[in-house]
Amino acid sequence: MKWFLSLLGNKVYQLWLLVRPPLKWRIPVAMALGTFFGLGLTVIYISRAYSYVSEAPEVCMNCHIMAPEYATWQKSSHRDATCLDCHVPHDNFIRQYWFKGQDGMRHAFMFTFRMEPHVIRVHEPGMTVIQENCIRCHAFTVQEVSAREITLAKHQRGEGKLCWDCHRGVPHGTVHSLASVPHARVPKLTPITPEWLEKLLMQERQKQE
Repeated sequence: MKWFLSLLGNKVYQLWLLVRPPLKWRIPVAMALGTFFGLGLTVIYISRAYSYVSEAPEVCMNCHIMAPEYATWQKSSHRDATCLDCHVPHDNFIRQYWFKGQDGMRHAFMFTFRMEPHVIRVHEPGMTVIQENCIRCHAFTVQEVSAREITLAKHQRGEGKLCWDCHRGVPHGTVHSLASVPHARVPKLTPITPEWLEKLLMQERQKQE
């Protein structure tokens, strides 16, 4: 173990010798790295990026564009299932988190740059996963019929229908517009101001009054 740590230390030191900036640039480089690191932590905090390791459906509400999906799911027959039960793979741990990371980054990018469509539609990789999970959860129901073998690839070849070709309203209804549930009660976006700072600002406002 000591030999391994010694070798690792030597490798890290050699790498440092390769990438370290010249002496006159060390302070500017350190300031730049500190700035980028600080901005990165700020973005992670504001976007609540750390919350995405959770399975709570409320996490999906970090982007307010998911209000119709959250509201319709709450009133559906699938309300006892979480978003991840349907929308991420469950065949193995690696594929699950790889898909979750990719999908989350795509959603975050589109939301940040205001590229989300007015009518949200599932993309092709998501359709593959949803179909898999329909069969997985309802295996007992479909075990005696050919539907248990249907995948998105087979459907695209005309070899069968996807589950939601018939069950169109499950679980999000048939209207998917961002304006479809304007008065639904959904979790509000959490404020980005820390609680201690909010209290301090409140005290300052009270003093001024």
